[in-house]
Amino acid sequence: MPLIEKKIPRLALLFSLSPLMTFASNHDSSRWERSIARFEAADKKQMPTPGGVLFIGSSSIRRWKSLKDDFAKFQVINRGFGGSHIADSVHFAKRIVLPYKPRQIVLYAGDNDVAGGKSPETVLSDFQQFVKVVHAKLPKTHISFITIKPSLSRWKLSGKMAKANALVRGTCAKDERLGYIDIWKPMLGDNRKPKPDLFVRDGLHINDKGYALWASIVRPHLTKRE
Repeated sequence: MPLIEKKIPRLALLFSLSPLMTFASNHDSSRWERSIARFEAADKKQMPTPGGVLFIGSSSIRRWKSLKDDFAKFQVINRGFGGSHIADSVHFAKRIVLPYKPRQIVLYAGDNDVAGGKSPETVLSDFQQFVKVVHAKLPKTHISFITIKPSLSRWKLSGKMAKANALVRGTCAKDERLGYIDIWKPMLGDNRKPKPDLFVRDGLHINDKGYALWASIVRPHLTKRE
């Protein structure tokens, strides 16, 4: 009997930790290794000038072909990669964020996070971790979060996405080095649903008109910093 009493607490502890252990191993960033390697190869040929504006995140950033023209007054860097999550930007920050010493970072991610089953609270936690990693080495860098967009194909997740946006907004309000760029409301029509004419056929990614709208909203948030 005494032996059983000693084992039960240990088993209970093991089962209580198992969800955390599963979560810790749940996200694997290795799938993006080739994309990151391509960025590093490009950097070896021509390293971006320090003090620029770094755009990073998922496919909405990667597909922003008019980025340099939309922000011609700024030295912009595009480091968007595929269907990445915020955690991926955290994981690769030492390789495709910190080396550029950007004065400002514009992050768009969280869309795939929620679609992949992550909670709004996890989106917030991952954003906070991204901020922590960046500010540990670049304390003066301004970080702007573009809200998770409303989309036709993922509208069923709009409640969770809106909550994630609200949580991040609360964090940004507490630190003057953080910015919150709301593209959620401008992308909704009179029926309070995503405007179809902003999207390509898949109903997820935005088209040229969508990017023109984003550019008009993001531009005022870009500031020339010393």
